[in-house]
Amino acid sequence: MGSEKQLVSGDARAGDWIEADVPGGGPSRRGQISEVLGSGNHRHYRVRWDEAHESIFYPADGARIIRSERSDAP
Repeated sequence: MGSEKQLVSGDARAGDWIEADVPGGGPSRRGQISEVLGSGNHRHYRVRWDEAHESIFYPADGARIIRSERSDAP
């Protein structure tokens, strides 16, 4: 994953990655975006987390969206 770059949330697309800080300072969670939901300033994402589950994620402080070279074109 050496050719990934950090993005703002509005640029995220299916195939990109999310890293989210865990309250209390534990290790960050990481998951891949499978679907972009909402629009404009209300985007949120369906994410398949490394912990082997899926959820809807609303970006907040402590979240980073990372572009994957393998993501589909917009």
